[in-house]
Amino acid sequence: MVHASAGSAKTMLRLQMRAVRKEAARKTPDAADQLLTHLPAALLTGRKVVAGYRAHGAEIDPWPLMQAFAKAGARIALPAAVSLDAPLVFRAYADGDALASDAAGVPSPIAEAAILEPDLVITPLLAFDNRGARMGQGGGHYDRTLAALRARSPVFVLGLAYAAQQVARIPAEPHDQPLDAILTEKGYIEAAKDL
Repeated sequence: MVHASAGSAKTMLRLQMRAVRKEAARKTPDAADQLLTHLPAALLTGRKVVAGYRAHGAEIDPWPLMQAFAKAGARIALPAAVSLDAPLVFRAYADGDALASDAAGVPSPIAEAAILEPDLVITPLLAFDNRGARMGQGGGHYDRTLAALRARSPVFVLGLAYAAQQVARIPAEPHDQPLDAILTEKGYIEAAKDL
């Protein structure tokens, strides 16, 4: 009997979940607005810096959620890749600020924008499970970044996903960084760390 490694199992799951996410985005075009109805009020208050992302493709747009954090007093930051194998940095961003391509070719705040240390990071994902395991695009950018942030200070990590992106179990690897919670258009899920 041949056993697939966690890495090859993730590769197969990624292919499947890209299609699932695309279909969920098609069926739920107002998902970004629905997220706000499920965000716990306690999570919204007391944040100094909230890092989000600019939605790409079928990812849920975090901007309405990030605006809610800004209205509650948080500074907003977006990720920027300074090299392909280093942790992301988070640069200050406000609606309308200039963007430039980062090392990964993603539009990000310009290099002159202040670098901020988030206490809450909103991450995109392809799949998640109820333990808080997250499967991203496969580049390891968020795993490296979250590991570096957590080595310096506590940070709450909130994954954004469509409910359809939940799977029974993400194949785990030692470098994987868990989510603290997941927010979908159908509800808020705290990671079950004891499973």
